[in-house]
Amino acid sequence: MAHSGDPFIKESMREFGETIFAEMSALAETTGAINLGQGFPDTDGPREIAELAISAIRDGHNQYPPGLGIERLRESITNHQSRFYDLDFDSKTEILVTAGATEAIAASLLAICEPNDEIITFEPYYDSYAASIALAGGIRRVVTLHTPDYSFSFDELEQSITKRTKAILLNSPHNPTGKVFTHEELTQIAELCVEYDLIAICDEVYEHLVFEGNHLPLIQYPEMRDRTIQISSAGKTFSFTGWKIGWVCAQPALLNTVRTAKQFLTYVNGAPFQHAIAEALLLPDEYFDNFLTDMVAKRDLLSRGLESVGLETFVPQGTYFVTADIKTLGYQDGKEFCLNLPESCGVVAVPNVVFYDNKDLGDTLIRFAFCKRVELLEEAVERLQTLESA
Repeated sequence: MAHSGDPFIKESMREFGETIFAEMSALAETTGAINLGQGFPDTDGPREIAELAISAIRDGHNQYPPGLGIERLRESITNHQSRFYDLDFDSKTEILVTAGATEAIAASLLAICEPNDEIITFEPYYDSYAASIALAGGIRRVVTLHTPDYSFSFDELEQSITKRTKAILLNSPHNPTGKVFTHEELTQIAELCVEYDLIAICDEVYEHLVFEGNHLPLIQYPEMRDRTIQISSAGKTFSFTGWKIGWVCAQPALLNTVRTAKQFLTYVNGAPFQHAIAEALLLPDEYFDNFLTDMVAKRDLLSRGLESVGLETFVPQGTYFVTADIKTLGYQDGKEFCLNLPESCGVVAVPNVVFYDNKDLGDTLIRFAFCKRVELLEEAVERLQTLESA
């Protein structure tokens, strides 16, 4: 495991060690605590989609797929983009299948970053963003999303742009806050990208988990079609996170830029799973509606439970995470609190401070995942009732 004292790792990667998710999941395993830390469902997605993957394996779809991804999946992605957002993509030149959204983000940054190029993102940020920027030799600049509504300063965003700024990395719906960026905010971001000639890298993996407002892809804003790398994946929408099937949508020259880096990472991946996800994307509206309804109920169950034990809770507009503030119970150190929580209450959460550069802003915030069975969430809430004030 890498750490600050590792004599072998390069300087830009010294701040990164074992991810907080691995650390907390290991703690859940050793203590038997309910794991509401790492964001993966505890039930599989649609049985009929799983059966399609099994059939694809039996039918011999087990060798390298085409570099861009199988044609059927690329066509399904174009259909999906048209169906939900009225966006028109060419499946032959504007769609690239990746090993999840994480690889797509890493490949995008590796492809566009020159040494010391600056990448702006919003904090708290998903931890792989910081690592991917460092791997690409870039420098991250952060703009803070402030509780309780996770708003940000447009002036701060504009002032973060320098001659070295290459791109804005945007995640909406946003992990870990659950924020859904508004039309006004996206308009401002788009205008800055155009004015300062920036690329937008948009992580939209929670696109079908919007409880309040609407998911508005930045790529559809004026003059953004040619400067946006739109990224999503099947893992969150269909509850098959281990399949790692993601994709990039972008104009041909930009897509080819990402592909140049991606082909030397995994080259290709998940051949039989690509066949299954090609059909998953064509599921009727009923599937997506039911999926959302189920998650809203789970969000509300956990949010009410956290509030009932005295935690200030920021009810998310999207994703399947909810953030709570422990200072209402007199605690100040979120990481210490989370490390003790499995023993004290039998529940695992994640400290948000690891997602901040400005550590003092995230010290008392912790994140719970509610993409779990209802009975497990109810048991977690019951266990948390034993929480005591500091």
